[in-house]
Amino acid sequence: MASSLTCAGIVWAFLSFLCATASCVGFFMPYWLLGSQLEKSVSFGTFRRCSYPVRDESRQTTVMVEQCGRYASFQAIPSAEWRICTVVTGLGCGLLLLVALTALMGCCVSELISRTVGRVAGGIQFLGGKCSCREGMGT
Repeated sequence: MASSLTCAGIVWAFLSFLCATASCVGFFMPYWLLGSQLEKSVSFGTFRRCSYPVRDESRQTTVMVEQCGRYASFQAIPSAEWRICTVVTGLGCGLLLLVALTALMGCCVSELISRTVGRVAGGIQFLGGKCSCREGMGT
């Protein structure tokens, strides 16, 4: 199996894959914000939540659903800012994963990644990283 990457490129490919995986896991986990409501522990992320209040119309009260799950629809995400964060962070994770998988394929396929392709991939990776961490930094 011939590779089109140098030793530095191979290290970059594996580190890219690890970072992309960590970003995707962080994006999918509902533990961005932790707190309590109605004396229960609650947490939520951009599109998943755990232990959330639901209005019980039959008893005219609010009850806590003690399970994790996605929002029923994109519009059910609490605010426009959270919806934007979901799209931007998801896009960033997708770009990071695309570059990482391409780089890993470059470890196995000769002449898949040239110097120009590597520079473009690095730019795409920078953009993906910027999208993934932009919301967390408050900018």
